[in-house]
Amino acid sequence: MSSALVQEKSFADLGVPSNLVDALIAVDRPTPFPIQTATLPSTLAGCDVLGRGKTGSGKTLAFAIPLVARLTGVPRTPGRPTGLVLAPTRELATQIAKVITALAKTARLNVATVFGGVSQRPQEQAFRAGVDIVVACPGRLEDLINQKIVSLQNVQITVLDEADHMADLGFLPGVTRLLSQTRADGQRMLFSATLDNGVDKIAKRFLSNPVEHSVDSAESPVADMTHHVFEAVDADDKKDLLRMLASGNSKRILFSRTKHQAKRLAKQLTAWGIPAVDLQGNLSQNARDRNLAALSDGSVKVLVATDVAARGVHVDGIDLVVHMDPPADHKAYLHRSGRTARAGASGDVVTVMTPDQRSEVGQLLRRAGIKVQPQRVTATSPAVVDLVGELAEPVAPRPGGPGSGNAAAEGSTGGGTSQGANARRKRAARAGGGQGGQSSRGGRGSGSRGQGGRGASQGAGGGQRRGGRGGQRQGSAR
Repeated sequence: MSSALVQEKSFADLGVPSNLVDALIAVDRPTPFPIQTATLPSTLAGCDVLGRGKTGSGKTLAFAIPLVARLTGVPRTPGRPTGLVLAPTRELATQIAKVITALAKTARLNVATVFGGVSQRPQEQAFRAGVDIVVACPGRLEDLINQKIVSLQNVQITVLDEADHMADLGFLPGVTRLLSQTRADGQRMLFSATLDNGVDKIAKRFLSNPVEHSVDSAESPVADMTHHVFEAVDADDKKDLLRMLASGNSKRILFSRTKHQAKRLAKQLTAWGIPAVDLQGNLSQNARDRNLAALSDGSVKVLVATDVAARGVHVDGIDLVVHMDPPADHKAYLHRSGRTARAGASGDVVTVMTPDQRSEVGQLLRRAGIKVQPQRVTATSPAVVDLVGELAEPVAPRPGGPGSGNAAAEGSTGGGTSQGANARRKRAARAGGGQGGQSSRGGRGSGSRGQGGRGASQGAGGGQRRGGRGGQRQGSAR
């Protein structure tokens, strides 16, 4: 059967229950994507499945639909979930739970997330009340099992998502222990971009006669994704170029190699009138959720992120991904780039480099299967201006406003270090009165991540686009 005919099948044609078809229409997913068309007949029938597909191909719905459909009506027992999804990161777990919950409500199933970095008390309470489907990172789930808070003995369907990333992070031993605790006769689905680094051993051990489906090559580039390589003359021109690339009206993600760089550039951009938030490993879960929500609802248009956002973070309408520096390897390039041009949409990807990075970028793109001619540009070059499009109106930073958690609030102590903020907070506490309250608010913003305030305030002082370049030199791409 041709791919065109396969694509014409509806969810109902594939055997999806009518209540879930209605739920899919309600979340603007009326027709299946290729990996869903390929896997649903097998997964709905209870077969073990090994699915491979490029990033943004629709894998989450491919396992969410059979998970909900086949667990509908199964009795709920406190502390003993019947469905389990394992994911490598908190962000991915949260995104998966959101997709599953939209379907689970129609089947009167409930969903809980389990991961570290947050209090486990709400997770304990959820298990005591009864959870049908748990979406978990391995470490915290093992902790709860060891505390006798949850058991996997009733798990009928297990999903392992982003298995290759699990392997990269060293999670496969924990995954093996967890899978060993689920029912041996249960259904198991494994989704992964590749089968290297031990993922193949997991598949052979835990999947019984799996039906294998592969949509495109495991690491193929996306057809509707346009790639650009912009070479800046030097570090200062690169900073101006990054600022220009962040200035458009559409949503965009700028990827950084370091947490410090992501945090500082988000502050700088906000101070220059380009509201931005960061996503990196030092943020609390509440801060991560808040910043992603701001990008999703359009409160900010720019997310500056480390590779913590390269997988699992799905925000509709990301038109541009910028690699501020070449990523570590071609896999990281493809996963970062995959935040745009998702689910049939189009998007652009820019790699910014300096002359000394030409060889590195050339090798990276060859391994990623990307053919693109580098261009030497400045922030005002026609190729850059055309790509950025209409510039967004500058937004003055304000406490409590979009992006203020990264610039105005966190830098409100006037720059300097965490130790300086703590000292000011202690002095204010001794002095008492309203001044102490003001210092406390600033201290919370800058206490653990208060670097870069001085650069931000200097950048803001210039007002116009070029006015803050001094501040940018101090912080944005150091």
